[in-house]
Amino acid sequence: MNLKPDAKVVLEVKDLQTYFKTDAGIVKAVDGVSFLLHEGETLGIVGESGSGKSVTNLSVMRLIPSPPGKVVGGQALFEGQDILALSEKEMRKIRGAKISMIFQDPMTSLNPFLRISTQMVETIRLHNKELSKDEALERSIEMLHLVGIPSAEKRVRDYPHQFSGGMRQRVMIAMALSCNAEILIADEPTTALDVTIQAQILELIAKLSSKMGTAVILITHDLGVVAGMCDHVCVMYAGKIVERAETEKLYAHPAHPYTEGLIKSVPRMDTTQKGKRLFSIEGQPPNVIDLPPCCPFHPRCHKAMEVCRHAYPPLRHLGEGHEVSCWLYVDEEERVYE
Repeated sequence: MNLKPDAKVVLEVKDLQTYFKTDAGIVKAVDGVSFLLHEGETLGIVGESGSGKSVTNLSVMRLIPSPPGKVVGGQALFEGQDILALSEKEMRKIRGAKISMIFQDPMTSLNPFLRISTQMVETIRLHNKELSKDEALERSIEMLHLVGIPSAEKRVRDYPHQFSGGMRQRVMIAMALSCNAEILIADEPTTALDVTIQAQILELIAKLSSKMGTAVILITHDLGVVAGMCDHVCVMYAGKIVERAETEKLYAHPAHPYTEGLIKSVPRMDTTQKGKRLFSIEGQPPNVIDLPPCCPFHPRCHKAMEVCRHAYPPLRHLGEGHEVSCWLYVDEEERVYE
């Protein structure tokens, strides 16, 4: 948690919409998402599988497979320009150099037939053409040292299969930050790792973010991870952000029933309710094909009202950066029942 009060905005996403065309209909995977990311900030994006977390960030990186997917609306402002409107050639100068991404399984990102040195040198020289191969190799070894890989001078010559899962993820982090990226997008970076290694990888990302001043977007469904790492949190459901706030405020005073349910469903060591069943949100996330214009959470919500079945709630400001889309916070006279 490295956010300074006067930190500048490095990324502004406005009303992002990404749809997928399928035989069954149009899937609105991301539908009107907006958020700010500040220099040195760690922003958590949480929600169940299928809520649109990964698609949001793949859209920002311009990595949505087309067809069937397409960014149909919105802006992603980085350094004063809308990166969604750039040509692919211009985007390549940003992707990997200024905005980097690490994925759930590093083995799907690393080429199993090439040595780590070959892959890292290629990445570094792609964005720093003035560097020689030897200089790029030196930078690769320096980055491997930085992410805690022992005997980096020797290990840089190894192939991906010669590394453990945790070490491969360290290699991916080293590669992602080798060009001094301003933004690191981490898409569930610890999913494929055991618990001890998970903690090490998250600690490493936090340490490097602090040291290099990198802003981080952490995509996860693990609210325990968010509590320890993030400055702000966006909670996503059915392609929309339903609540956003500073991490401490969100955990202390969750406003949306979905956020409340997610927090309650996390196992706790400090609870006195021994023998009681762990809370779970009933039902399944909705099918986002042709969603009706109502609150998509209402079939699972224990606080649902009649208005929730008729219209999507407007965004309400609860003070000091805390925002929520829920009819519970809308005055009776403003509610729509048509």
